[in-house]
Amino acid sequence: MHIPNPLEKRSPVLSFKEALAQSMEPVHDYDPGQWLYVPCAYTDYRYILGTRGQRPLICVGINPSTAAPNALDNTLCSVQRVALHNGYDSFIMFNVCAQRATRPQDMDRDCDPYLHQENMAAFRYILSLSTETPAIWAAWGTIIQTRSYLPRCVEEMIAIGEEYGAKWFTAGARSKKGGHPHHPLYLKKDSPLDPFDPQAYLESLTGKVTATV
Repeated sequence: MHIPNPLEKRSPVLSFKEALAQSMEPVHDYDPGQWLYVPCAYTDYRYILGTRGQRPLICVGINPSTAAPNALDNTLCSVQRVALHNGYDSFIMFNVCAQRATRPQDMDRDCDPYLHQENMAAFRYILSLSTETPAIWAAWGTIIQTRSYLPRCVEEMIAIGEEYGAKWFTAGARSKKGGHPHHPLYLKKDSPLDPFDPQAYLESLTGKVTATV
């Protein structure tokens, strides 16, 4: 389990560019030719975790937990199975918020502007990796309601996705209340991907979010 450290004890946040460069150095306990892991060491935040390929499925959760290369948790194992079943050669796990917290209720009450900015830089990067139209799997569940700034982060991601012509999907039944995308953990490995309109979904969320990001 990862419980966020107090603010004064947290690791300094590297820019995505700096963290990406470090992750490509051949000095880690994982193969950078196989894994995409940014930052490349366990810390209080994570931009990206996934496998390398020409046709990745980009799965979007809310925030990272403890998974790392060669040590995927149950959620990431499910993500990998669903990606491979649907014809993708790799998966990339991205999150609306980059702060590590096994329990979403432990996330910071307010959005960290710098971490958010660099997380969006990471999102642009992974969209650029696809040799075809980028495929984004919305998989954040009802957890998006945990913090008021999360829908605003998704709104920015939708706009970035439009720049790259990305297509959005969900897997499994959406929640009856709010139509939230299904979380990957309890999905069957042969779950198909269904088209998803993230803008319509965002507009349907109850209440207006006023927090800035």
